[in-house]
Amino acid sequence: MAAPIIGLTAYGRGEDQRFNLPAEYVDSVRRAGGVALLLPPGEPDPRAWLAVLDGLILAGGGDLDPRTWQGPETATTYGVDADRDANELELALAAIEEELPTLCICRGLQVVNVALGGSLHPHLPDVVGEEVLHRLPPRVPTPHPVAVAPDGRLAKILAASEIEPISWHHQAVDRLGRGLEVVARAPDGVVEAVELPGHPRLVAVQWHPEMSAEHDPTQQRLFDWLVAEARRDRRG
Repeated sequence: MAAPIIGLTAYGRGEDQRFNLPAEYVDSVRRAGGVALLLPPGEPDPRAWLAVLDGLILAGGGDLDPRTWQGPETATTYGVDADRDANELELALAAIEEELPTLCICRGLQVVNVALGGSLHPHLPDVVGEEVLHRLPPRVPTPHPVAVAPDGRLAKILAASEIEPISWHHQAVDRLGRGLEVVARAPDGVVEAVELPGHPRLVAVQWHPEMSAEHDPTQQRLFDWLVAEARRDRRG
């Protein structure tokens, strides 16, 4: 049986006219036994991707345009890409409708939240201070503790309820999107993971599991779970 195909949303078009994505995402999918397929922004019909995908990763990256969630544009807003926003918001809704196995990472969690009518904190230090650093200044990843609800899907996947993953974000969930359930928080109360009970194969985390998955089996389990769910569909 062919390995399941996992779509990974790519960064927007760069000044060098290239689409790209950090290799750690692809490496993590390959370790899990999946085939990685990059999905570049600007696709006229992103729902067409679902015809060839067995699973989906909504990857990290720059900020969503605040207008997508009726939020304020601030001096800290960066990396906005209209094509990527449009593709990923529609793709998130399509994946939910089709119950496609989906892993949302950092920006990906925010995309799902906004697609379901939620909103974001524009800049976490303005809301929760800096006792817990979710990234080092100016934009450098850092680890911090996360408490995972022990009875949720995520805890079963990770086989852990206390973790210290690598974080790299300055925004996070404010108003929760329709149907979403919080299943992990940082010590300062920031939402670190959500699930959608009506979609049994969607998990969204605010941290970056791909950054440590090569050496941390707990984080690699997220990719293993996604590929296993995608393979189950292919057999089905």
